[in-house]
Amino acid sequence: MTTRLRELIQQLGEAIHEAVIENEQIAGVVQDIRQHGFDVLLMLEASIALNDLSAKDDAQVEVPAGRNVDQPFSQNDLSFLRQLRISVAGENVPSEKHDDPGSSNR
Repeated sequence: MTTRLRELIQQLGEAIHEAVIENEQIAGVVQDIRQHGFDVLLMLEASIALNDLSAKDDAQVEVPAGRNVDQPFSQNDLSFLRQLRISVAGENVPSEKHDDPGSSNR
């Protein structure tokens, strides 16, 4: 990894940090929590993955076994995104089970 690439990744991290601390909605919720007598420590983790585009020049991208070319996300991907309350266009979201007698509540 070059020095310039490291600098760019650092700039990306700083931009994400600035976006979070300057977000009015986040600031409002933090203020509401403080009014209830609590201090807020917000820790976010961001993972940055880089793919070397020059290595893919004119090469076909291999699709992992069991993965549909038209569906860029695996079921694990979709489950993770749903946990973050992120919806994916075109996804059929299963209805949540509420008090289903056949399911166990743990």
